[in-house]
Amino acid sequence: MKLHEINDKDGARKTGKRVGRGIGSGKGKTSGSGHKGQKARSGVAINGFEGGQMPINRRLPKRGFNNIFRRRFAIVNLGDVQSAIDNGKLDAKKDIDAAALIASGLVTHPRDGIRLLGNGELKAKITMHVAGASASAREAVEKAGGALVVIEKVVATKDEKAKESGKS
Repeated sequence: MKLHEINDKDGARKTGKRVGRGIGSGKGKTSGSGHKGQKARSGVAINGFEGGQMPINRRLPKRGFNNIFRRRFAIVNLGDVQSAIDNGKLDAKKDIDAAALIASGLVTHPRDGIRLLGNGELKAKITMHVAGASASAREAVEKAGGALVVIEKVVATKDEKAKESGKS
């Protein structure tokens, strides 16, 4: 075999359609786009149109809604807190809050607060300030001799906001 004898297998490369090359080609003049109209123009795709069939976005039922007032929590597990204490990233003698968890690298963004979950084992006696905790996490912290302080994030109503800004 020589370099000039190397070529693709049959059918490996398909030649493209040569449109607009005369009437004898079968794809001449309008190049297979038909006559006039939106679809004959370049750069047009009728999005969601299914040839007159009822489009899928109208065939399927709509269910549920997105709650715009939903609170999103940053999740921390007890096992992660214990390993951070063991590695010296957290001090068990001091109160552990969002700032301490961010400094230790357990949380990158606190979102609407920290939620403590009960995965893992906690041996250290700690005091944690969190926005919420699961029942198992609460039980495990109290069993280790620590305490949980649940901080409620206050959501101001329209009336309270108006009073704060001086408009009543």
